[in-house]
Amino acid sequence: MIKFRKVISPIENIEQIARRFSINELRLLREKFGGTNWRKLKGEAYVELYNREIRLAELHWYECHGIGKRKMKVKRLLD
Repeated sequence: MIKFRKVISPIENIEQIARRFSINELRLLREKFGGTNWRKLKGEAYVELYNREIRLAELHWYECHGIGKRKMKVKRLLD
């Protein structure tokens, strides 16, 4: 997994990967954050890595109405 400091551009090309019972971590998300209608999404954005590089990356995260984005991670670098 690639660690990053922050997302520095708007996330584009957002696609839904899974929703509700298709999500493997659904029980953990509900226990930690609450909510019922969780979705797993992916998109592309520029991120700042810990070595201060700015790179285009594919991001994956979970999102729920009223709770927001959680557990965002860089899946791979695109440039």
